[in-house]
Amino acid sequence: MKIYEVGGAVRDELLGLTVKDRDFVVVGATPEEMVARGFRPVGRDFPVFLHPLTHAEYALARTERKTARGYHGFDFHYAPDVTLEEDLARRDFTINAMAREVLPDGTIDALVIDPYGGRDDLHMGVFRHVGAAFAEDPVRILRCARFAARFHTFSVAPSTLGLMREMVDNGEVDALVPERVWQELARGLMEHRPSRMFAVLRECGALAPVLPEVNRLWGVPQRADYHPEIDTGLHIMMVLDYAASQGFSLPVRFAALTHDLGKGTTPADILPRHLGHEGRSVDLLGPLCGRLRVPNDCRELALVVAREHGNIHRCGEFGAAPLVRLLERCDALRKPARFREILQACEADARGRLGLVDTPYPQAERLLAALAAAQGVDAGAVAQACSQPGAIREAVQAARIEAVDAALGAGGPSAAP
Repeated sequence: MKIYEVGGAVRDELLGLTVKDRDFVVVGATPEEMVARGFRPVGRDFPVFLHPLTHAEYALARTERKTARGYHGFDFHYAPDVTLEEDLARRDFTINAMAREVLPDGTIDALVIDPYGGRDDLHMGVFRHVGAAFAEDPVRILRCARFAARFHTFSVAPSTLGLMREMVDNGEVDALVPERVWQELARGLMEHRPSRMFAVLRECGALAPVLPEVNRLWGVPQRADYHPEIDTGLHIMMVLDYAASQGFSLPVRFAALTHDLGKGTTPADILPRHLGHEGRSVDLLGPLCGRLRVPNDCRELALVVAREHGNIHRCGEFGAAPLVRLLERCDALRKPARFREILQACEADARGRLGLVDTPYPQAERLLAALAAAQGVDAGAVAQACSQPGAIREAVQAARIEAVDAALGAGGPSAAP
C-alpha cells in the first residue's frame, strides 16, 4: 500500500500559497485493509476514509466511466491494481493532477509526480484539461470558472475552452443540479476577482443556461452621465469586484450581482433609462433564488437591495419621515447588522462605476445616524403613553420621525446628496 498527497495541496504548495485542505489517494489497498488500520469510511459512491487522528480524507485510487448525463452519471471502479497515474487521469485540470508520496514516517516526499504536465501549466498560468473525460462532467465548467476567479491571472487553454463550448452545445450543462450550481457559484463569488468567473462562463456559453437573468445584462446601455461604463453587464462586474476588494460577505456579493437584474428587461423604447427596474429586479430574483435554492440570508438581503437601492442612493434628499419609512422597509430596527450589509451593497453599486471607485458615499453615514436616532426611541414608553391602543404603531413611528429630525437637524450628517 502506498499513500500520496494529491490535488490542490500540491498545486498550492508549488505556488507558495497556504494549504487549507489536504487530500490523499491510497494505492494498493482494499476497504477492509483501511478499516483494519483504523480509518473510518465516509464515502457513498466510492471508498473515502477519514484518518483516525488527523481526520484528513483518504480515497482509494479509482477510475470512472460515464453512464448517464449529469454530475451523478458515473460508475466507479476501485481495486488494489488501479495505479496512481490512472487515478490522476480522471481529474479535471493538469494543475490538479499532481501528487507527492507520503513516506512511511509520515513526511511528504519533495519529488512531484506529474504525469500530465501540471507544473508547466502552473508556470504558464493555464487551466488545461487532463483528458477527454473532462467533457463528461458539467460541474467542471463551473470549477474552471471558479478557479479563474481565484487564480485571476490564469487563462483557459483553447482546447479546454473548446471542450466546454461543446458541453454547452450538447446540453450537458442542463443536467447540473441546483445545489452544485449554487455551491460553485458561492465559492466563486468569495474569490479575489469574481468577475473572472462570469467572464469564463460567458466565453464558453454556459452563463446563458445557468444564469440567464445575469447573462442578458451585457449589451444593455445605461445613461452615461450616471454610468460612464455604459454597459450594464460591465457595471455589475465592477460592483462585484469592488465588493470583493472590501472583503464583503457572501450575501452582500450576491446582492451586488443581482441588484440590477431588471435592467435586462427594460423596454427598448425607453433605453438608456431604466424606469421601474427595481421592481422588475425583485420579480426576477424570486424565481432565480428558488431555482438555485439560494440560502435565505442571501435571498433576503438581495431582495431588499434590489428593491431599495435607488431610494438609498437618493436618501440625501429625504426628510425625517421618508427616512424612517425607508428604515422600516429595510427592517433596519430589528436587523441593524443586516442593514449595514445592505448599505455595503449600495456602496459597492455607487463605486462600481468607471472612474468613480473612490467617490464618497455619505448616504451610509446619514442612514446610520438616522437609524441610531430611531433606535433611541423607547417604543415601550411610547406605547404605554398612547391613549388609543390601535394607534400605537403610528405613535411610535411619529416619535422616531421626531427623533431623526432632531438628530439630523442638530449637527447630524448633511442632507445634501
